[in-house]
Amino acid sequence: MTPSSPGVSERMSRVRRRDTAPELELRSELHRRGFRYRVDRRPLADVPSRADLVFGPAKVAVYVDGCFWHSCPEHGTMPRSNEAFWQAKLARNRERDAAVNEALAAAGWTVVRIWEHEAMDIAADRVEEVVRRSLER
Repeated sequence: MTPSSPGVSERMSRVRRRDTAPELELRSELHRRGFRYRVDRRPLADVPSRADLVFGPAKVAVYVDGCFWHSCPEHGTMPRSNEAFWQAKLARNRERDAAVNEALAAAGWTVVRIWEHEAMDIAADRVEEVVRRSLER
């Protein structure tokens, strides 16, 4: 499957995979709170997924998901052009997210998924709670 035009393909190639504005805002807030983490890392070598933030000792992987790319139930949209391509692509993204969540959970990791539209201070509260709870075990 290919995008409907070279222009669409070019725009897709420019979409940032890391260091998006919501991700930077979350990282900044967590760093301000004293948390240290790895950025854009695989939590496990055999799981083909790079988490936005990895708290290794706590076994917590954080993903900041874009509303379009991960089909946010509140803000996700479906392009009208080349609809079959986009339905398949976004469905694969959702399936991959679920498979990653399952694989990491089976290995004892906790996955935190944050939508890009969430208030990052509230998202940071969630991450902080999960990391602290995981470290207490």
